[in-house]
Amino acid sequence: MSTDRSATADVPAPGVLGTRQPEAPSGGEPSVTAVLVRLKLSLLRNGLRQSSGRRAAYIASVCLVLLLAALQTLGLVLLHGTPHAATVAVLLTGVLALGWGVMPLFFPHGDETVDPSRLAMLPLRPKPLVRGLLAASLMGFGPLVTLCLTGGAAFAVARGAAGAVTAVVAVVLTLLLCVALSRAVVTANLRLLTSRRGRDLAVLSGLLIAVGAQVVNFGAQQLSRSGGLGVLDPAAAVVRWIPPASALGAVDSAGRGAYGAALVQLAATALVLAALLAYWRRALTRLMTAPDGSTLQAAGPGREKRGGRGASRLLPGGRTGAVMERSLRYIWRDPKTKMGWATSLAVGLIVPLANAVQGNGSAYFACFAPTLLGLMMYNQFGQDTSAFWIVAMTLDSPRRAYEELRARALALLLITVPYVLLVDVLATALFGDWRVLPGVLGLTLALLGAMIATGAWSSARFPYGIPQEGHKNVAPGQNGIAWISIFGGMLFSALLSAPVIALTVWLHVTDAYAALWAVLPAGILYGAVLAVLGLRLSAPRVISRLPEILAAVSKG
Repeated sequence: MSTDRSATADVPAPGVLGTRQPEAPSGGEPSVTAVLVRLKLSLLRNGLRQSSGRRAAYIASVCLVLLLAALQTLGLVLLHGTPHAATVAVLLTGVLALGWGVMPLFFPHGDETVDPSRLAMLPLRPKPLVRGLLAASLMGFGPLVTLCLTGGAAFAVARGAAGAVTAVVAVVLTLLLCVALSRAVVTANLRLLTSRRGRDLAVLSGLLIAVGAQVVNFGAQQLSRSGGLGVLDPAAAVVRWIPPASALGAVDSAGRGAYGAALVQLAATALVLAALLAYWRRALTRLMTAPDGSTLQAAGPGREKRGGRGASRLLPGGRTGAVMERSLRYIWRDPKTKMGWATSLAVGLIVPLANAVQGNGSAYFACFAPTLLGLMMYNQFGQDTSAFWIVAMTLDSPRRAYEELRARALALLLITVPYVLLVDVLATALFGDWRVLPGVLGLTLALLGAMIATGAWSSARFPYGIPQEGHKNVAPGQNGIAWISIFGGMLFSALLSAPVIALTVWLHVTDAYAALWAVLPAGILYGAVLAVLGLRLSAPRVISRLPEILAAVSKG
């Protein structure tokens, strides 16, 4: 007769008095590795038992990851025997190691089953704990994909028996080094990353993705223009001596008969792995024994107060100034709001500047800046989460709702207008066509006014909750509302901006560049009228839909 057991019920805690211990090795020390591996498997199995939906999602994820890994491995295998196979293999390994080292800073709890802080109360020694956590960390999607990619890369550069033997050793060393690097980074920074200030590092993830996407795009275009992978050979010649890419470099060296170089490259990888394990062990000891002081503030009478009153005095008085200050504080203090702003600011600047450097498009790529920052006007009440009920208590008339929306829009414009003007000037300067600057300025400001108008209306008509924990920006079951709100609003904003767009296009087609100066005042006036009308038309809808808005945003 079988019974269901919880994740921890079938795994005894090692070293605790009064519990049956697993069989110890010959040295008499409990097999912590076996316990931690069984613990991870139990947690995974019992997690899948919770619901059929979660099980189906997990199976679908496994199938997708296996398919992608198989396709990437096949592509690497097909590189075998090509002139630049070693270049691709070495650089790919370096990128993998960089990802293993950097991504844990943004997602420290990506695998909570090997979180060492959960074992702090158990009498475990660091050395066997490192072995156990390393073995448990090797089970998962990340190590599987890394194994496939490094195996395919090793096959691509392996030649002869010496190369094959070296490839096996290189793949094992690379996988162990990547996993050890990830766990060492997490362990050394766990208390900081899980503190309130440490969570602000998640802001950098948006910037990293935004910048990384443009770097990859720029690199791909440069490769296509240069006509081959040969331009990467100098970089690969350096990276092949940096662990763990040096392990793949050793495979290539052994295949060419340079056994001394191969031995040095393998030894360098092994030494770095040993150093990482030693550092991880010391970090574990410090985490388990040292008091947590990562969130302590420096106290003292001389400590500067946050958010001095000087800047606040520049804001208007009454409700408008109070709401503006609250909105600006959200931007600075709330991690998710800060991440959205940081990503929009970065991408809004990178897209036009990157295209200007590459010689693609025109200065009108600066329209990305008001579009992305205008999205910050959407779902205004959802950003307050469940605290919106305090604001709702003060909204007793359409006039109050209008003042609330207007103040939020003014706080957004306080940052957006100078930023958009800066991007417009920089994009025009890089493209070198100053004749179009008035048209760019007028069009971007008109588009910004349209985004504020549609954002206010969308906030009242399509509100949705934002979870306070985790990395999701939409509450469960409200994804459809979010898509309608954002993409519908962007499309409607483009339609509202059609008159200014048509005027700008007509002046370009007729080569009337001198008349583009008329677009600047037209865009300013048109954008201001759109913004005011949008705010005034949205205010009564906020009052009439106040219960629905409260219910929607409270789901976060």
